[in-house]
Amino acid sequence: MKILITDDHSVVRQGYASLLPTVIEPCEIIEASSGEEAIEKFTSHSPDLLIMDVNLPGVSGIEAATQILKDQPDAKILFFSMYDEAPIVKQALDAGAMGYITKSGSPKVLLEAVTKINRGEIFIEYDLVMKLALNTQDVADERLRELTQREFEVFVMLARGQSNQHIADTLNISIKTVSNYVTTLKSKLSLSSTAELVHMAVEAGVVKFAPGPSE
Repeated sequence: MKILITDDHSVVRQGYASLLPTVIEPCEIIEASSGEEAIEKFTSHSPDLLIMDVNLPGVSGIEAATQILKDQPDAKILFFSMYDEAPIVKQALDAGAMGYITKSGSPKVLLEAVTKINRGEIFIEYDLVMKLALNTQDVADERLRELTQREFEVFVMLARGQSNQHIADTLNISIKTVSNYVTTLKSKLSLSSTAELVHMAVEAGVVKFAPGPSE
């Protein structure tokens, strides 16, 4: 089985690269550190499974998945992320992924997900299934649906209390571009302040608590 692991943290990639071959034989691991690299290596290596983070520098995981699936509709993609909020999980699944698990889950969950998705089954971590089932759709959610993927990512990061500079560094874009996104978000969502943005995020279930000081 050939698996492409995409995460911008080498420690995370190496951890999964060490774990998977111990239970899957034979297992060839390919690594990528960005969405662009994931697209390139998926095309050149044709892996059986792509395990990818949602939040990546440059092209996001969801954008990368959309491009890959456009060219290769049968691609099997499993998202793994620190984010466990229902709207984010739903966006990932709507992009065409076959599974979603959190990085806080046990290795057993990862192995179960890999096994089931390799058989052509859908796998979503149990707690996430419950959140999706209980998630209520309100006016705030409807407005959020109008955002592009990158706008949504900036929205989430702002709601988590991250500074414009931190967002720029994480997404590999300029701070001026981040400022433009903030202006666009406030316009699209009819908001006048970051405080209102945070309130909307909490109400919509995008974040679970008010953020702490900016990083």
